[in-house]
Amino acid sequence: MTAPTPPLQIVRIILRVVLGGFLVFMGLSHLFWARRGFQVAVPDWAARVSGLDKDAIVVASGAVEVLLGAALVALPRERRSVGAAVAGFFVAVFPGNVHHWRTGTPVPLMRSDRARFVRLFLQPVLIAWALWSAGPWRAGR
Repeated sequence: MTAPTPPLQIVRIILRVVLGGFLVFMGLSHLFWARRGFQVAVPDWAARVSGLDKDAIVVASGAVEVLLGAALVALPRERRSVGAAVAGFFVAVFPGNVHHWRTGTPVPLMRSDRARFVRLFLQPVLIAWALWSAGPWRAGR
């Protein structure tokens, strides 16, 4: 007989699954219905540095979001590594968020300056969410 799962662990699992679903949904939006709209969030320098056009960057980021979101849910034994990768992904896309706030260009779900500004403060919350729900800092235990 196994011990019951503590309530805090249940909350972590639920939040990890919700974050995974959110990533899959947003990744699919990058690949399909909002693909063109997200291209404006890609800074020109990112295209120059990567050697990819903005559409390729949006497609790649969408594919990564889908894979990371699915991995958060489907690979519970790898949750710590996946959680760290999700947090790293959120850090990596932050310059795009700053770019579309600074340029004032609307992107899907963020049509106002206020929404784009608030989005900047949501990024640390998403990073903390990924780290807390997947618990990568506990890998050494």
